[in-house]
Amino acid sequence: MTGLLDIRVTEDDLAVRDMVARFAADVLHPKAREIDETGRFITEHLPKLADVGLMGPNLPETAGGSGLTPVALYLAIEEMAKGCMSTASAVTAHYMATDAILIGGSADLQARFLPRAASGELFGAYAMTEPRGGSNPADMRLRAEKTGDGWRLNGTKHYISNGGVADFLVVFAVSDPNPVKKSRGISAFLVERDRAGFHPGRAEPTMGLRGGHIFELAFDDCRVPAENLIGEAGSGLRIAMTGLDGARLDVAAMCTGLAQAALEATVAWAKTRHIDGHPIGDFQGLQWMLADMATELEAARLLGLSAAAKRGHGGRYTREATFAKLYCSEMVCRVTDAALQIHGGYGYSRELPLERYVRDARIMRIIDGSSEIHRNIIARLLLAD
Repeated sequence: MTGLLDIRVTEDDLAVRDMVARFAADVLHPKAREIDETGRFITEHLPKLADVGLMGPNLPETAGGSGLTPVALYLAIEEMAKGCMSTASAVTAHYMATDAILIGGSADLQARFLPRAASGELFGAYAMTEPRGGSNPADMRLRAEKTGDGWRLNGTKHYISNGGVADFLVVFAVSDPNPVKKSRGISAFLVERDRAGFHPGRAEPTMGLRGGHIFELAFDDCRVPAENLIGEAGSGLRIAMTGLDGARLDVAAMCTGLAQAALEATVAWAKTRHIDGHPIGDFQGLQWMLADMATELEAARLLGLSAAAKRGHGGRYTREATFAKLYCSEMVCRVTDAALQIHGGYGYSRELPLERYVRDARIMRIIDGSSEIHRNIIARLLLAD
């Protein structure tokens, strides 16, 4: 299905990784436990992320962004996830919103929003999921009705990261209920937070990622001006699917970053935790567990970097992103569970971060396409070949 790629990691890519690693260790990691326990949103981190160029690393310099290579972006997200998964989750949702504007937005729309988003002045959200159509975006029910001076939105979105705190949202809605093809009936809109008729609900209580909030959003005759249409009417699903390739690669990076944190904590524990006068790392059974964790992580990272390299070559990278998202999200659940197991009762205690790692990892098999959906995609690609 896919050929081997020459994964080139440049000195500049490594410099980005090292900078973000220092930032994550100094700024994100010290607050991660408190943010998880209080459940407060990661607002305090946003200005600091902007200061180091992490609010627009996915955007070219011409749009006000950092212009990172896809490989450097992957490594940066890994390091953010090692420091605080809630922060990585919220920020990558912001990237999804700006990616959509970059993919389909007019020059005016890009100029109005992208530089301000990259500088940290504006924070974005990406509103696709609905209560009845999470795994089938073409089945959405939010309606967009054309009016004389724009559009009017009516309906609901559900489980939207950043939805209630964002300054702007990229919202997908059915603009043509009877298109020739169902996929051509969906359009994308940029909705500012202060638009009349936009009503965000309270943050949903979640098992993990408790500092990266998700919301239900209601649109009640929400009027959107014509210039806030992203791309042409009916092109929304194409914009969404193109953007989801990048989002799935971001998820893969978060997964390998979190797994790396779990592995490092477990190796340190195996060296210092003693039983019968011996560090538990002396026992072969535990050594095998560590070896399996490290091997799975290395394989997952190579899949992720391969997809990032393909992204850097230009063109579609749906296959590579699908492989990476599926394997990395399954891998991180196995690795964090094994890490907790090796820590024993201490791992189950909230005094150590292992139980948080397990909770944060679990949603990765669901967001941006569940594991089952990704297996369907891979099977269709195989059969098509």
